[in-house]
Amino acid sequence: MLNMARRVAPLQAMKPVGYNPPAGYGLALEILSLSELRQRVSADYLRPPERIEFHMLICVTEGRCTHVVDFETVACRPGSLLALRPGQVQRFDTASDWNGWLVLFRPEFLLPLKASIAVDDLETFGSLEALPMSLSLSDDEHKAIVQSIAQMSNDAKLRAPPKRLEGLLRHQLYALLMRLHLFQRARARSKEAMSINLQRFKRYRQLVEREFPRLHRVADYASLLGCSAKSLSRATWDVVGVAAKEFLAERIALEAKRLLAHTAAPM
Repeated sequence: MLNMARRVAPLQAMKPVGYNPPAGYGLALEILSLSELRQRVSADYLRPPERIEFHMLICVTEGRCTHVVDFETVACRPGSLLALRPGQVQRFDTASDWNGWLVLFRPEFLLPLKASIAVDDLETFGSLEALPMSLSLSDDEHKAIVQSIAQMSNDAKLRAPPKRLEGLLRHQLYALLMRLHLFQRARARSKEAMSINLQRFKRYRQLVEREFPRLHRVADYASLLGCSAKSLSRATWDVVGVAAKEFLAERIALEAKRLLAHTAAPM
């Protein structure tokens, strides 16, 4: 019983955290850096796991950290982006020296409560829901996202009527989420293409092993595989970094070397 009590103690320490910006802020979306959050609350406050009641984007800009989301540990570095949803349990890494942007917004910020919802709103909300919990951005992607968030942070400080300011920030958030969604879709298409090329190369390699003594043209292998020689060469290049013709020539040359080194067979 004592051991069981110790195991459940961390769950008892979990605290619900609502969207709670500084007094007088008044907007349903807030942008701040982790360093600003650390100035606002203590490390002891940030350390326990918390169940968030809002959406939160975390974009790491400096250092490295380990973030925990629903029992999953995510190693983060500059370029890492986390998209967390209401109801998830997350824990900040307070022991590591890192910084980044936090974008917090209420669930209704993207879909205001109204009788009719625009198709664009539904698509944007869908792009948010389609995002994976963790994204690793390229340097160019990371730069674009950081610039977008920094602009939102500056605009959130403008002196303007709250409704107009929220309208501006909502459109900026739309653009940010759509950009992330497009980045993710491009990755998915790239992975799909890589998977197709990998399977094609594996079949090509098997055919080469079996047929290289009699078939010496890439076109012959492409015909057996039901693809063009160009597609076969692209697949081979993507997987092993050489063209299909070179791969075939190397395999033929390897066999010749084996025969020279280990047999008395005439060449």
